[in-house]
Amino acid sequence: MTQFPKEIFKAYDIRGIVGKTLTPEIAQAIGQAIGSEARARQVSAVCIGRDGRLSGPALSNALAAGLRQAGVDVIDVGQVATPMLYFAAHQLGTLSGVMVTGSHYPPEYNGLKMMLAGETLAGEAIQRLYQRLVDGDLAEGAGGYRQHQIAEAYAERILGDVQLARPMKIVVDCGNGVAGDFAPDLYRRLGCEVSELFCEVDGNFPNHHPDPSQPANLQDVIAALAHGDAELGLAFDGDGDRLGVVTKDGQIIYPDRQLLLFAADVLARNPGAKIIYDVKSTRNLAPWIRQHGGEPIMARTGHSFIKAKMKETGAALAGEMSGHVFFKERWYGFDDGLYAGVRLLEILARAADPSAVLNALPNSVSTPELNIKMQEGEHYALIDRLQASARFDGASEVITIDGLRVEYPDGFGLARASNTTPVIVLRFEADNAEALARIQADFRRVIAAETRAELPF
Repeated sequence: MTQFPKEIFKAYDIRGIVGKTLTPEIAQAIGQAIGSEARARQVSAVCIGRDGRLSGPALSNALAAGLRQAGVDVIDVGQVATPMLYFAAHQLGTLSGVMVTGSHYPPEYNGLKMMLAGETLAGEAIQRLYQRLVDGDLAEGAGGYRQHQIAEAYAERILGDVQLARPMKIVVDCGNGVAGDFAPDLYRRLGCEVSELFCEVDGNFPNHHPDPSQPANLQDVIAALAHGDAELGLAFDGDGDRLGVVTKDGQIIYPDRQLLLFAADVLARNPGAKIIYDVKSTRNLAPWIRQHGGEPIMARTGHSFIKAKMKETGAALAGEMSGHVFFKERWYGFDDGLYAGVRLLEILARAADPSAVLNALPNSVSTPELNIKMQEGEHYALIDRLQASARFDGASEVITIDGLRVEYPDGFGLARASNTTPVIVLRFEADNAEALARIQADFRRVIAAETRAELPF
């Protein structure tokens, strides 16, 4: 009997090490569990796609076999960016899709992101799949299989809606991820002159890892902008659902600052619209959204939770610090790095100096994400203890929707348990360096009282 490692059933997705915790045999069984859940929700067909990882074809074939075994029809859109799989699910009317992707994780990983009947599976819904496998609660049938090309319909849908005020020169770095097959072409058709960096899809990732949230992975873009005549740099993660942005002068515009620009643009056409951001994001967002006539809503981190919150609130736009941006206005509400790049270019093409527009966005002194490494499960227990008993000096508000976000008159500190690895994620932001140091000292005092783990600040 196949053993199903429980640890691969994460909060937002399924993810494991290829050949160890995630094999074609396991992928096929999970496919049957997803197919069984699909049938329980009256879903008869599911779209599947895969990113550029070396294990993608074998796992995708196994997934398809499992879904068909459950009596669900499979529409295979092949090697695509994750948002193109979501687009296919909308375009073909299934509202259901499974993407085989390792996203920004190391090359030895792969996994599944899942949507059924318009709901992105997360938390309990993913645990129910595991339970189906353990209980043998699996549907049987003989689903059909067909292939479908989605790339042209995706590009035409975007190009039919967006025109640039002027052509732009840009650098595009895909880090050898799957976006390389689509991003350069899309932006050229939009009217841009594109300098390509690492746009050949290669699951060995021979140049740098495709994760634009890490400054080290943006150094090639920064160098290309410094030495060439391009006016902006765009970088993508491994499956194309997150966007990194770099100005001509080498400044990294982190996703929460990108959201400021997108919010102002959306609110200009949709006064009063709700805009969602996650607990990791800058405190500049709430006043900015109000100033531009919108309603700010803070939400838990995680692309699945953000999408659920958008559904609940009817928000026009959402974004999170990791780089996922979700446009409901003029688009479908799923996270799409390629499309976010298009919307960014649409706004910036109106300006003679795009970098000046980006650099003028409100900014604060902040830290990158800092991690306290812990044993599996310990990180959740620590956050529970802190939520129950921690007292912070001079705090104006303590927000507990996802860990602890402590607001001070001049900044904030955040400590939350990662849903993907056994770490506490910390982030600090303040009006100046002195305030930042004080807030960090307050957190250091509180956390050190509860754990002996080494603190990274």
